[in-house]
Amino acid sequence: MREMGRPPLTTPKSLPVSVRLPPDVKGAAEIAAKEDTRSLSSLIEKVLTEHLKAKGYLK
Repeated sequence: MREMGRPPLTTPKSLPVSVRLPPDVKGAAEIAAKEDTRSLSSLIEKVLTEHLKAKGYLK
């Protein structure tokens, strides 16, 4: 049985991903993120997660 407490340090909460975007797309995404009171990274994660769920790749 696993002990209670912090998860093992070897289990990352999230992994870094590098993405290149055209300047106009990045600018628009930054505005959308600000209006949604979130970071650009958080907005990208939200939009990608919604897309993957809609397509059936995520539950």
